[in-house]
Amino acid sequence: MNKTNSHMLRIKELAKLIGISRATIYDWINPKSPRYDPTFPKQVKLGKKSVRWFLHEIEAWLKNRK
Repeated sequence: MNKTNSHMLRIKELAKLIGISRATIYDWINPKSPRYDPTFPKQVKLGKKSVRWFLHEIEAWLKNRK
């Protein structure tokens, strides 16, 4: 994995990158939400209160949505 592929985003950065709110992201990752999106990249837990998303997975997801 090169540096670009291993770059990880915090939720604030992710929301800014794709132009949506943090609440929408939480809806997309929550299987109980009517807005759940099973195609949205899974978050990676780094600790009890710390999660990130891989930039390359988000970029691939965005490309496939078009």
